[in-house]
Amino acid sequence: QVQLVESGGGLVQAGGSLRLSCAASGRTSFSSYAIAWFRQAPGKEREFVAAITWSGSSTSYAASVKGRFTVSRDNAKNTGYLQMNSLKPEDTAVYYCAADTDGSTWFTRKYAYWGQGTQVTVSS
Repeated sequence: QVQLVESGGGLVQAGGSLRLSCAASGRTSFSSYAIAWFRQAPGKEREFVAAITWSGSSTSYAASVKGRFTVSRDNAKNTGYLQMNSLKPEDTAVYYCAADTDGSTWFTRKYAYWGQGTQVTVSS
């Protein structure tokens, strides 16, 4: 199992930037897990944002954030990151970090482990 704690959310003006962090702890090595970011806006379903493989060699992005967001990880620090640039009001949501050792999650996007989320609010 792994425990995930997100941080770095906050209030930012449109066009600004934020970097979210996902700190992991647990018995299994962090480098065994693929990491993903999801978000959920008020009244909407949770949606996929970005994912990164255990090694960091491959990444995937939702079309709505591609070119603006960058997912990364530092396995030595047991931490994943989501750099968000050129933020828009429609990026306002609670952002969640997720992890799984199952490689099929790259396609299913059904992750076993989730953090509590961090609020990102983008003002216009």
